[in-house]
Amino acid sequence: MKPIAAYLERAGISAAQLAATAKLDSKTVKAIVAGNYTPSPVERQRLADALGIAVDEIAWGHAVPVEHLRGNGPQAGRPT
Repeated sequence: MKPIAAYLERAGISAAQLAATAKLDSKTVKAIVAGNYTPSPVERQRLADALGIAVDEIAWGHAVPVEHLRGNGPQAGRPT
């Protein structure tokens, strides 16, 4: 399993070209390639089909850690 960016590089295409082939929004595909957005099952299938590979060959997880958590925690004297 490799991230989708590796398959784009191997195919020699840009995220915009992939978006056009997969019939998805360019901004969404760029966010997926950057690892900032996890695609839905339908989006995953469209992207995999556009690349000519199986859905389970692509690592779909976030590459960027989620750091912006909100709410009261133990530091505020209240349980989360």
